[in-house]
Amino acid sequence: MTTGQSKPGKARPASTGDGPIRPAAPPTGDTPAASAGTTNGTTRDDPAQRTARKGAGTTAKETVDEQAGVNTAGTAAKDAADEQADPDTADTAATGAPGRNGRAEAGAVKADKAESVGTTSDGEQKADDAEAATARDGKATDEAKPVESDRWEAFASAPEPRPSWLIRAARPVGRFLVHEWTLAALASLALAVLMTWPTLRYPRYTLPQDTWDPSLQAWQMAWSGHILLADPARLWQSNTFFPELWSFAFSDTLLGYAPAGMLGSGPEDAVLRYNIMFVLAHALATLGAYALARQLGAGRIGAAVAGVGYAYAPWLLAQAGHLHVLSNGGIPLALAMLARGHGWSLRHGYRPERRHDGWVYGGWLVAAWQISLGFGIGLPFAYFLAVAALVAAVLFGVRWLRSGRTLPFGRRLLVADLVGGVFFAGVGALMAFPYFQVTELHPYAERSVGDISIFSPPASGFVTAPAESRIWGGLHEGARAALPFHAEMTLLPGFVLYALAFGGLFFSVWRLRHRLFLLVGVLVTMVFAMGTRFFDGTFTYVPLFEHVPGWNALRTPGRLMLWVTLLLALLAAGAVTALTDRVRELAAQRVPSWPGPWLRIATLLPLLLVTVEGLNTTPHPVVPRQPAAMRSAEGPLLVLPSDQGLDQHVMLWSTSGFPDVANGGSGFTPRQLDDLRRASQSFPDQNSVNYLRTYGVRTVVLLRDEVPGTPWEITIDAPVESLGITRQEVGDAVVYRL
Repeated sequence: MTTGQSKPGKARPASTGDGPIRPAAPPTGDTPAASAGTTNGTTRDDPAQRTARKGAGTTAKETVDEQAGVNTAGTAAKDAADEQADPDTADTAATGAPGRNGRAEAGAVKADKAESVGTTSDGEQKADDAEAATARDGKATDEAKPVESDRWEAFASAPEPRPSWLIRAARPVGRFLVHEWTLAALASLALAVLMTWPTLRYPRYTLPQDTWDPSLQAWQMAWSGHILLADPARLWQSNTFFPELWSFAFSDTLLGYAPAGMLGSGPEDAVLRYNIMFVLAHALATLGAYALARQLGAGRIGAAVAGVGYAYAPWLLAQAGHLHVLSNGGIPLALAMLARGHGWSLRHGYRPERRHDGWVYGGWLVAAWQISLGFGIGLPFAYFLAVAALVAAVLFGVRWLRSGRTLPFGRRLLVADLVGGVFFAGVGALMAFPYFQVTELHPYAERSVGDISIFSPPASGFVTAPAESRIWGGLHEGARAALPFHAEMTLLPGFVLYALAFGGLFFSVWRLRHRLFLLVGVLVTMVFAMGTRFFDGTFTYVPLFEHVPGWNALRTPGRLMLWVTLLLALLAAGAVTALTDRVRELAAQRVPSWPGPWLRIATLLPLLLVTVEGLNTTPHPVVPRQPAAMRSAEGPLLVLPSDQGLDQHVMLWSTSGFPDVANGGSGFTPRQLDDLRRASQSFPDQNSVNYLRTYGVRTVVLLRDEVPGTPWEITIDAPVESLGITRQEVGDAVVYRL
């Protein structure tokens, strides 16, 4: 039998591994390597081939894996087992190793395999066919067999389904809604609606407190919004007090509410707008004081006490008719934003890593908006910011002199302060310019020390509540009787606030020096709020009145009580925060660590008491209806009778088209308007008609409902043909055209 034939009847040994049985490929005489490794038809393990396999094992394995599609460790183990069980298989594998005759050996193996298939017996043929099929199946299985699943996978929890786009979009909205500041804003708004009720019950027909000053301020918002859309250059030349110049600066302007004034038209919309801003002013005051207390280091409940105590202090109930006084929320909010931007708090001191110039820009912007509402409370705020900036600069300088280095501040923060401060000063200067013009044109409008004395409250005013206080109003009726001017002298900030602030001097999260600083601030602002009642103000209020620019325009020292209330609220916040921290410590000692109902009540009781003390009985009278004649009358016109109270209603009625009217009400009365009122007492007669024509008035509206008890009660129906004027009945008024 030749070398290239298989011995009949002799089967190859089976492989001991898991891999398929491979048919022996006897070497042919075509290559020296095959001839040298064959003896009597049996393939021997040639040393040279064994060396080649060892030296190129890795390469051979990679080549075989590429052909078979197997790259796993299991296949490598199978090949190793085959190699140990059948040397012929090893030879076959060796032919895949790179060498001089590698290709020839591979070709010989293929030829021998074909010859062997043709000469073997049927049993061998079937075995070889089975081995080939198994090899092909194994290759296909290795290529397509899925990864076997973990036996414990069936016990695992089902994978969470991918949320829909609606849920993914709702998640950030939900996080926003449950954020502390969102909840604080919503709570402040809800509390404002409740505490000012029934302001929003009939918001188009009633006004809080009275119908005089609120009518004036409703007109102010309407005028600023209207004129900024129609003719901004005429902002300070309003349609009232015709023909006076700079008439919009005759009182605080509420110019910061001009965007609201751009919505709606007419008296009813003006009243609605006023009532909405009245409620929002309380909400902003609560939120602003809350933000300031939180920034300084108070807890949530302590900050809530500060916010409610500041916004609903009993003395503010007497100011319900003065929206420019109630619009004070920008003060604590601006201070909170500035402190946040500078990384400073009362509890933790200066932390440079928390600086952020964006908050600084925002703080100065809010401060500028606050001063645009009026100088009555804006001017002291401006001087406070100036003093605070000066003190901060001095402290940085002192530290530099002592240690040779300054605290980190940063160029961006410095630029923010410079830009923001210049912007704030610019807004203040633009607001102040018209008032200086008014003072120049009407020097008699300036206040004197005697005017200040009329409104200066005594020390008893700090413990006297106004009549609008639901809790203390009736009890303090006798104390109010001793005060000459109730609205500006009943200055009680709240007995609960007094008690909490007093407790905060001894039990607080603030450091001792900070508590003393707040106490000094309370006492100093109280002294200034007394005006000339504290040793005639010789060393306190009078020097400010005489030497500080613009201070002589403030006729009511008692409104400085705003700063007293804010400082008391911060002292109270420190005490309540210390109380809540102690309750938390006690709750942690319980098993389980959960505060009991009495501990919860103990933390919420101060907030409840402060809220209850702010309840009010503020009246909400109905606004006088606009006469039909005012809807179509052409200006310039004069409405009779004319006086301070009724003219404020006329200003509100003029929001239908804003015709020029000679009427007007403000903090002072121009002499020209005084002369007009005297000259019109005899209207209609020839002298008054001539005077009104000279004045520029072309229409006179005489209100029948207001003439009883006045000189016009007799002359309202007198004939006017001989005077060269016309007379027409329009609703409840008589319209004269000159």
